[in-house]
Amino acid sequence: MSSIYKKLRADIVTALKARDSGKALILRTADAAIQRVSLDSDQPIDDDLVVSTLRKSVKNLAAANLEFRKGGRDDLIEANDTEIGVLDAYLPRMIGGEQLEDIINEALAETGAQSRKEMGRVIGLIKKRPDASLIDFGAVSKALQGKLN
Repeated sequence: MSSIYKKLRADIVTALKARDSGKALILRTADAAIQRVSLDSDQPIDDDLVVSTLRKSVKNLAAANLEFRKGGRDDLIEANDTEIGVLDAYLPRMIGGEQLEDIINEALAETGAQSRKEMGRVIGLIKKRPDASLIDFGAVSKALQGKLN
């Protein structure tokens, strides 16, 4: 069983004992989503499954916030931001900044890519890295478009 999942489950118990119903609800909802994905995909609950499920939840909440802003629903934005903050604690930090720039430059040098038509090869190479789950490929794509003709 995933160490992240074990911590999440232990934190549910802690939140319940502390009578923190808001946090307990957020964690129970995340737990249910993880179990549902595990059952639907017939996969064991491991760190990759937990991280991908939680990332998807955070992404959905952030997207909902955009719609709530359009509607002027600050109360719902605040609730989603709270949930994002709780779930974020279980996610590993994404690779960014100079470290991401170095990865992109290494991949460009290794593939010898010169044009945007070759972006797929560069991104494919980066996706083979062991730390690929920590990379935002949207940011990689934007950076590559700026570097390639």
